[in-house]
Amino acid sequence: MIKITRLNGKEFVVNAEQIEFAEETPDTVITLISGKKIVVNEKIDQVIDKVIEYKKRTNGI
Repeated sequence: MIKITRLNGKEFVVNAEQIEFAEETPDTVITLISGKKIVVNEKIDQVIDKVIEYKKRTNGI
């Protein structure tokens, strides 16, 4: 799970394994495997870093 922030400033966690892709439009939009889209405050590089750190913690890398 990675902790990210909605545009309203509320933090929540997302299962990093469920992220299909992310894009900046200019807001960062994370699309999950289910098709659900989440708009977050973090820049795309920050999301990538969080996923990499998650993978390292879970020995996925």
